[in-house]
Amino acid sequence: MRRFRRYGDAGQAFPIYITVVGGLLFLAFAYFAVGQAAANRNGAQTAADAAALAAAQETRDALADQWVQDLLDPAKWQTIFDGDVDGIGSTCGRAYELAAQNDASVVGCGPEGLLGYKVEVQTNKTVGESIVPGTEVRRSHATATAVIEPRCTFPLPSEDAGEDVLPLLTCDEGEEWELDPKGPVELLPKPEDLFDVHLAD
Repeated sequence: MRRFRRYGDAGQAFPIYITVVGGLLFLAFAYFAVGQAAANRNGAQTAADAAALAAAQETRDALADQWVQDLLDPAKWQTIFDGDVDGIGSTCGRAYELAAQNDASVVGCGPEGLLGYKVEVQTNKTVGESIVPGTEVRRSHATATAVIEPRCTFPLPSEDAGEDVLPLLTCDEGEEWELDPKGPVELLPKPEDLFDVHLAD
């Protein structure tokens, strides 16, 4: 009689064991699916950040080139530092390149004001198969905005200042540039000296 009850108890416990193990496996697969989705979203955000920064940096370089061209006309400097320059055009080409390098595709790109770029991307890879229906065809999307901020200020030139006298350029952390219009271009501030590029908060 005792032996019969012992086997009976074991028989009753077996379905409970199967149910518990099945539940644990389901949770494991569910956590795996969440991890897949999170990794895919992180990849999308990385691609969007890189693409937006690349587009903004390309614009920054174009603004710096324009500043060098107008070096002898300080009256035009402020419009350049404000980003109000004609002829630069879209720099979304760099965004497409950086997105592709991060295994993503640009689905939207354009200026955000005069000194910024907003980019939206989607991953080339799907989230992948999981216990969650539809993940095998779902791609992650992300957006990022990069902004360009002038790093330098300068006094407006006086009317009696000679053509060979340029304003003192004071940049971040008190760095000063005494500009020589007859000096080599290599000694002029670089784009990263004139403008800061970073992701918007």
